[in-house]
Amino acid sequence: MTVRLDPGEAKLADWRRIWEGEPIALDSRRGAEIAASAEAVRRIVRRGEPVYGINTGFGKLASIRIDAADLAELQRNLVLSHAAGVGEPASVATTRLMMALKLASLAQGHSGVRPETLALIEAMLERGVAPLVPSQGSAGASGDLAPLAHMAAAMIGVGEARLGGRVIPASAALAHVGLEPIALEPKEGLALLNGTQFSTASALVGLIQAETLLRSALATGALSVDAARGSDTPFDARIQALSRHRGQRECAAALRALLAGSAIRASHLVGDPRIQDPYSLRCQPQAMGAALDLLRHAAATLVDEANGVSDNPLIFAEDGAALSGGNFHAEAVAFAADQIALAICEIGSLAERRIALLMDPALSGLPAFLTPNPGLNSGFMIAALVSENKSRAFPASVDSIPTSANQEDHVSMAAHGAQRLEPMAGNACAVLGIELLAAAQGCDFHAPLRSSLALEALRSRLRHEVPHLDEDRYLHPDIVAATRLVREGVVAGSVGDVPLPRLEA
Repeated sequence: MTVRLDPGEAKLADWRRIWEGEPIALDSRRGAEIAASAEAVRRIVRRGEPVYGINTGFGKLASIRIDAADLAELQRNLVLSHAAGVGEPASVATTRLMMALKLASLAQGHSGVRPETLALIEAMLERGVAPLVPSQGSAGASGDLAPLAHMAAAMIGVGEARLGGRVIPASAALAHVGLEPIALEPKEGLALLNGTQFSTASALVGLIQAETLLRSALATGALSVDAARGSDTPFDARIQALSRHRGQRECAAALRALLAGSAIRASHLVGDPRIQDPYSLRCQPQAMGAALDLLRHAAATLVDEANGVSDNPLIFAEDGAALSGGNFHAEAVAFAADQIALAICEIGSLAERRIALLMDPALSGLPAFLTPNPGLNSGFMIAALVSENKSRAFPASVDSIPTSANQEDHVSMAAHGAQRLEPMAGNACAVLGIELLAAAQGCDFHAPLRSSLALEALRSRLRHEVPHLDEDRYLHPDIVAATRLVREGVVAGSVGDVPLPRLEA
């Protein structure tokens, strides 16, 4: 189903659908504003007054006037000189999201870009032309200059692009789908490069993946409670009512619903000598709720950024003003990315502690390392990935490096902060996959007692892919299968009608 992109009004769900690959159609109501903005730039050129980026140099060279005959070459040279990214290319999905974010920003009519320039971005999205965009090179201020320059380079027929799974010259990719490279007019190169769209796209990808992680971790965490014969008393609504944290209340409600009707839990309501469970079981509402609240704050920040205009200078067609500011500075995105990193790290860290608990017979009451014959078999003696995520969770936003001969003397490092989120999410997916395996194995030892309907449905879904572990075997395929169930949202989707929290709720 086509996503109708309404510039300035898009929801998180719209950006998620675009990232998932759904087609895009730009809302046409802004056409007059776009044309008026482009005409305002033409008037500035005709008047000959110096305006940054239109008839001057860039950055430290802003005081140098450019002749009218050279203005088109100025924009082309800007793109070519800044297409200097390095590293692995961004994924097609992230690149498409970046292009859609740029489209939404330009379409608000404050960038001086012609309608046909926007039409080319929209057509490239529609026909599957994705510029090859190296993932490193942006400092997160003055815009994501290098990544966006690679996008703009493809639009003028320079560089490379992906089309149908192949990497080919951008000019060939455009020609293959019936498009022609565009010749940039005054201000257009700068408008395409200036902006936070690469950082924002990368942070949105991390946010979307973090939501899947959080929902999955509630399911695997509840299954671990039953595997360890833990108590659901800490999830009682009366306890949560004394908290002022919305996320905590919602996570506790989800955990109560996941465990409702468990025969495993019911069998230990009387006579269990344990008074309290370890924190990794008992404090799930508090820890996961805090992560949920943090992710919601990050989501609000990123949706605002996605709906804003981060170009410079900004064009106001009503009076022809071209105002230089700093909307390209991605500090808000950097802070949001750091928040997402903290949440991902803690979701994985809490799950790792539950895995360790299940391995330890003194805490879980289960066979050591969840194997029927410990010693001969090592069972689930597995190291987790949380240490790597801990090192990556250090805030990127506290760093800065001056650029452009100190003209751009404070930068956000948003792109770096956002780029680390996807590998962090991948690590956390693996941790939750391992917890799913361990918790399901632990519940197997309680047979013939069964867990709740929701958790038994989750166990059944896992057992379609991974059998019970009786003796040591090559575990890598099991972990890959369980990790995939987490990453693709199958874990969160396998628990039936249990209302797991969402960021947009």
